[in-house]
Amino acid sequence: MNLCQQSCDLAGVGFQGTVRCEDFLSAAAARLQDNLFATTQDTFTHVILNPPYKKIGSETKTRRILATAGIETSNLYAAFVWLAVLLTRPDGEIVAITPRSFCNGPYFRRFRRALLSLVDLRHIHLFESRKEAFADDSVLQENVIFHGIRNGGCSGNVKISVSRGLDFGSSQVRDVPFREVVAPDDPDAFIHLIQEDDGRRVLEYMSRLSTTLAELGIDVSTGRIVDFRAREFLRKAPEPGTSPLIYPCHFQDGFVRWPLHEAKKPNAIVSSDQTQDLLVPAGYYVLTKRFTAKEERRRVVAVVYDPTRIDAPWVGFENHLNYFHVKGRGLSADLARGLAVFLNSSMLDRYFRLFSGHTQVNATDLRKMRYPSREQMLRLGREMRTALRDQQRIDAALEKVCGANE
Repeated sequence: MNLCQQSCDLAGVGFQGTVRCEDFLSAAAARLQDNLFATTQDTFTHVILNPPYKKIGSETKTRRILATAGIETSNLYAAFVWLAVLLTRPDGEIVAITPRSFCNGPYFRRFRRALLSLVDLRHIHLFESRKEAFADDSVLQENVIFHGIRNGGCSGNVKISVSRGLDFGSSQVRDVPFREVVAPDDPDAFIHLIQEDDGRRVLEYMSRLSTTLAELGIDVSTGRIVDFRAREFLRKAPEPGTSPLIYPCHFQDGFVRWPLHEAKKPNAIVSSDQTQDLLVPAGYYVLTKRFTAKEERRRVVAVVYDPTRIDAPWVGFENHLNYFHVKGRGLSADLARGLAVFLNSSMLDRYFRLFSGHTQVNATDLRKMRYPSREQMLRLGREMRTALRDQQRIDAALEKVCGANE
């Protein structure tokens, strides 16, 4: 506060500051609850936020406090921003630095919809390298800075800028129509941050894909086996009376390699009445990792579970995986391979990075995307019958069948 005073004195600006030693969430929630008809004097004209990043437990006091203000979110940073926006008067300005994770995914859906209904986004800044921008802070997530006006909804263009680190003077800046940032017909209000012409080309290409997973007759689910809850049924190696248990470590060259005796994870789960609901019948499934390491070259990593390579009537997929299926059963061989080709393509990876600032791949994200038609999927599957490790071959197959570079 003293630094603010000194800066304002040097600039000839009048300044008066107050430090409030109280919990912001409790104070803001009470203020909103007690002042439903608050006058402009009770609200802020300008808000600058660097909120804490931490999950909120479902049974915590914090969650109950937020509920009194009509706020439902799973992370403190979203709660801070949401409350601050509600306490900002019409035409007031808000600037916040937060994780990019709110831009997509089911956990921040209500927050996104509330934010976009209350704030006209004017500028979003991205950092090309979090290592350079936040080297001293051990920041694990991608962060953004956004600026908006409290006037009830977005209109016009959004300025999107990107800098290598903290050198904002060399930022690349572009104006993007708001409809390209948030699709008008998207009920989840995903926020796409298009930084360059290549991003626009990717978005245009993906918009030409018109087939949904439901139209393909395919669904995607999260693996049913949470290993620490089923610990007594897990086995290091296959033995009579067990079924294969597939982890991300079993991914190799586009297919599942099992068993993997050198792995630290178990390879099998006991087949019994207690575990039957955790297993699915043998068949062709496409698996993706729910979490990818920062150093992996692709955000979406997919493999085919091929029942001809693993002799077992049932199989279990661990909770760190998503699996594509048809009403709980496998896909056709060509459809599974075609789907894996599409998911492993550079085009899909670039598209996914447009709206996902973290390394988690949710089943909801995969379910919302558009896909090639069934015929195109089958053709992709016939193009790639062997290992799916060659990125150039994968991309060439997608270009040949779907015109990825048109």
